[in-house]
Amino acid sequence: MDNQNLLQLLNDLKNQQISVDKVFEQLRDLPFQDLGFARVDHHRAIRKGYPEVIFCQGKTPSQVLAIAKAQIDHGETIFGTRASDAVCELICREIADVSVDITARCFWKKSASWKPKQNIRGKILICAAGTADTPVTIEALHTINLIGHPCEVLSDIGVSGIHRLFASREKLLEASVIVVVAGMEGALPSVIAGYVSCPVIAVPTSVGYGSHLNGMVPLLAMLNSCASGLTVVNIDNGFGAGCAAAAINTIRANEPGYNGSVL
Repeated sequence: MDNQNLLQLLNDLKNQQISVDKVFEQLRDLPFQDLGFARVDHHRAIRKGYPEVIFCQGKTPSQVLAIAKAQIDHGETIFGTRASDAVCELICREIADVSVDITARCFWKKSASWKPKQNIRGKILICAAGTADTPVTIEALHTINLIGHPCEVLSDIGVSGIHRLFASREKLLEASVIVVVAGMEGALPSVIAGYVSCPVIAVPTSVGYGSHLNGMVPLLAMLNSCASGLTVVNIDNGFGAGCAAAAINTIRANEPGYNGSVL
C-alpha cells in the first residue's frame, strides 16, 4: 500500500465505487502483516515514500518469496538486496516480470502505481573509485532508481588517476547529492567533498589488499576525513547510502519548491 493506492481507495469509497467491506479487506493488514517468521510493514510506503525492502541475507529462499508475494498482493513495489543465487532463481521462477541484477545481488518489480518522484532537488551522482566497487555502486543505483530519483554513475574515477575525476567536473558541480564508493585507502570521498558544495555520502567497500582489513581501512579513513561535512555509511552499504541520498534530495512540504503532490 502506497500513497497513490490509498488515495485511490478512499476516492473510490467516497464515490461509492467500492464497498466498505472491500476497503476493509485492503486495509486490514495495516500497519503490518504477520507471516509468522516476518512482520511485513505494509505501512512503510505511506510513511517513508517507498515500501519495505527485503534484506535477503540470512533468510531462506522460501521466506524471501513469501514476503515478496505478500507485498505484491498489497500493490507494492518489491526490492530485495543481498540476494543469493538460490533466492534469485526462485524469485524468477515464481514471480513474473521480475528484474534481477546478479552483480548487485538485487531483484525488483515495480508496482502499477510506481512513478518517479516530483519533489526533488536535482540529480544524484554516484562516483565509484574502481571497477571492483561495482557491486556496491549498482546496489546504490538500483535503490535510488526504485525510490524514484534520477541518478547517474561515474565509474573508475579513483585517485590513482585523478585526472579522470576532473574530466567530469561539470557533473560534479551540478549534482544535488553525491554518493562516493571507494575501497583501498578510501581517499576519493575526501577529494570530492573538498571540491563540491552539495552533500557527499561516503561508502567504504571491502575491496583491497591484506592490510585493508575487509573495509576497515577506508571506513576509518572516511570517518577521519579532513573534508568537512562528509557523511559516512557502513562498509559495502550501497543500499543505506542510496536511501540517505534520496532523503536529502527530497523537497519537503514546508520548503520552497514543494509542488503539493503526495511524496
